[in-house]
Amino acid sequence: MPARDTDTPPPATAVPAEAVTPLIRGVAVLRELTGAGGTLSPSALERATGLARSTVDRVTATLARMGYVRLDGRDVTLAPRLMELGNAYLAALRLPALLSGRADALADELDESVSLAVADRDGIRFIHQATRRRAMSLSFRIGDLLPAERTAPGPLFATEWTDADWRHWRARRAADPYDEGFPAVPPRARAGADDEDFVRRSARAAGTGWALDDQLIEPGLVAVSVPVRDPRTGRVACAASVVSHTSRHTAEELRADLLPRLRSAVAAMEEDLRQAPPPRPGPPPSGLAIWTGASKQQLGREFVESLARGLTVLTAFGEDRPELTLTEVAKATGLARATARRALITYDHLGLVRPAGGRAFALTPRVLSLGFPPLSRTTLPQIAQPHLAALADRVHESTSLAVLTPSGEEIQYTARAATGRVMSVNITVGTRLPAHATSLGRVLLAGLPERDRRPGPLRPLTSHTVTDPAALARILTEVRAQGYALVDEELEEGLRSIAVPVRDRTGRVVAAVNTAMHATRHTAEECVTDLLPALTATAARIETDLHTASHFTRVPLT
Repeated sequence: MPARDTDTPPPATAVPAEAVTPLIRGVAVLRELTGAGGTLSPSALERATGLARSTVDRVTATLARMGYVRLDGRDVTLAPRLMELGNAYLAALRLPALLSGRADALADELDESVSLAVADRDGIRFIHQATRRRAMSLSFRIGDLLPAERTAPGPLFATEWTDADWRHWRARRAADPYDEGFPAVPPRARAGADDEDFVRRSARAAGTGWALDDQLIEPGLVAVSVPVRDPRTGRVACAASVVSHTSRHTAEELRADLLPRLRSAVAAMEEDLRQAPPPRPGPPPSGLAIWTGASKQQLGREFVESLARGLTVLTAFGEDRPELTLTEVAKATGLARATARRALITYDHLGLVRPAGGRAFALTPRVLSLGFPPLSRTTLPQIAQPHLAALADRVHESTSLAVLTPSGEEIQYTARAATGRVMSVNITVGTRLPAHATSLGRVLLAGLPERDRRPGPLRPLTSHTVTDPAALARILTEVRAQGYALVDEELEEGLRSIAVPVRDRTGRVVAAVNTAMHATRHTAEECVTDLLPALTATAARIETDLHTASHFTRVPLT
């Protein structure tokens, strides 16, 4: 019998009569895409889910309409907007926002990877990673699920397990002896290995307040963990771990040398939890029910309205809404109470929500299984590429994304979408050009404080190149005020380009998008009137995805 994916309910669990079948199917598609690294063909989804091809097509069309997947030719690919589901859980949890700074500082202090993880039934799921850039570095991602018995945090969480929890763990170990249901870890070499050792490790952790992983996941990987306790209840809120390799530290060296500093950091984390201010009120999602209804009218039977409405329920939760009643969910989403109730029943069955006392519900860590692990490693060029391609198709000109190099004198192209014209701008990803003579560079320079601008020598590249520092400074002031840069034949004779900024969640300019063409195809005025609106809209779409993806993860700019 094949091993069961631990992110899905046991086969013996009866589906409630009021569960929403299309929602169950949509979640199944998202989980299969997640397990495959983010991309599958419709045929592969058909085989993996057991759904009819027509059903797969309708589900993926609905998810694409919501911006949760892209339909790239023959493939279905997870899109950054899907991370809003995991963001809802992480915001409601509050732990990443409150503790990640301490974890990052500890990683810098020790020059080792530091992670935060929460319990997910008999597994552990990562909610923050502060990794080191090395040839051999930690590959676990936010949202990855690991079996508790093969980790350092696992014994700490197991100290609070009930008899029912232990029975569930033993049943899972019997059903999946090789850990094939945990794709984030290598399968076991032999069945039943060291199960009783986990029981002993848990008992030991209850007495010592820490736990070790001495190469339980794979040879060379070692970790030490300490529980971070909720000051209100005294229970384990999460576990903080220092992860290393035996080439740098043995497990015993972790315990002797790094455990004291980990404990000190955890004490500071617990104090941060005690001193945490109340959650900041934020606007709940609005107009979702109206949007799904309009989408149904536009797409007809290809849009599965019950799936779209069900998924919007997860976004009702947030930092100031960690627990919601049925009435509050219905109010936040604009859905009818009956619709919201059936969605919550479905999510309870799937393990994505749990009762939270009284009549309230809360999201579970399992929400992170909906696309978060592969998307948490998304880069800005990956975010931008489909938007650049769409822009190039619309304006029939080449489009690019670039960042400023560390010196501040050059730009580096990080993503491109070319056109099929006989004469087009021929620049490849990785190309560097002088910042002062390009529209991309001027947008990036204008986004910096004046004291930080270092455009370098203003070399003349054509007869039109601006080489006077005072003139360039005036141009950058104008670019900053108007929000775009137009460069006319300053880099190369006959080449004209226009660029706009891409800003991160704080409003800082981190990249720029442009479109470039031969000067005979568009006048300077036409670049502003005809191309700038589409360029600005593209930058806004990239920013929306970047802001979603970077809420709880670091998005590399290159």
